[in-house]
Amino acid sequence: MLDDRKAAILSAVVREYIETAQPVGSGRIADSPTVAVSSATVRNEMAALEELGYLVQPHTSAGRIPTDQGYRFFVDRIRRLEPALVPQDRGRVKDFFETASGEMESTLARTSELLTSLTDCAAVVVGPSGSAATVRSTQLVDLSTHIAMVVAVMSNGVIEKRTVEVATELTPAIVADAGRRLAEAVDGKTLAELEVDMVGEADPLLTAALAALSAAGREAEVFVGGASRVASAFEAVEQIRDILTILEQQIVVVSLISDVLERGQRVAIGEETGVEPLAECSLVVAPYAIEGEPAGTIGVLGPTRMNYSQALAAVAVVSRRLGNVLSEG
Repeated sequence: MLDDRKAAILSAVVREYIETAQPVGSGRIADSPTVAVSSATVRNEMAALEELGYLVQPHTSAGRIPTDQGYRFFVDRIRRLEPALVPQDRGRVKDFFETASGEMESTLARTSELLTSLTDCAAVVVGPSGSAATVRSTQLVDLSTHIAMVVAVMSNGVIEKRTVEVATELTPAIVADAGRRLAEAVDGKTLAELEVDMVGEADPLLTAALAALSAAGREAEVFVGGASRVASAFEAVEQIRDILTILEQQIVVVSLISDVLERGQRVAIGEETGVEPLAECSLVVAPYAIEGEPAGTIGVLGPTRMNYSQALAAVAVVSRRLGNVLSEG
């Protein structure tokens, strides 16, 4: 635990470094309205904070910058204050969700763009997985002589669409008959419960449709917005490439967010992410629910010197409003 003066000085250093991206000297902190002590006292306290592992001095004559431990102290402190969006940003979020319409996929993709605009970070929105939701209704749509589309409406509002191709020639009557039997086989079940092998080779269209829906149940769509925002915070080309590669790998992104939430965290700082290329990044996440049931997650990824107050407030508000609008259908 830090005493009040050290806590105030550390918080001032973190805020100054977030704003300027430059090592912070004692003179700047002494001028801060939240620190009512002399520059010499600030210098001594900053030296003590460095010894305790909260700050580091990158160069002999330079000021100091926060370590991951310093950011962690700062984040835990501001979370207790429940940071809020400024009225202008609250208005933007309200307007966005009041006009949100269309398919869920479109809403989720646009939500990632909203988060990016609010935080200036890369935004990740993980859609609901079909594995826990049950099938409300299904339909097979005849597209051509060998291709059909299977459409399933899930209890959590997700609409799964998959195109299937079979070697046998399809007719409207064949597709309609397979559609009726598909509904009998899947309605009321989760996609994880589907028995793909129960039909066999006798009905290739039904078998292909079941296989497509079963595969969909193992997937969760990931929407990433503003990847260039996080890349612009770094100068090393190799580091930028590694970060962008991570964001392109949906399985890694979903696993990363799940790991953070399973640890009971909402913010992972630097090495806490557990992913080496993200050692200088932080992740702020929150789950959202549809009709009271856990559905998916949202998050923002940025440099460790991200604006944590803004990120925490934006993720909290957007996750709540997203769950509400998806629950309303």
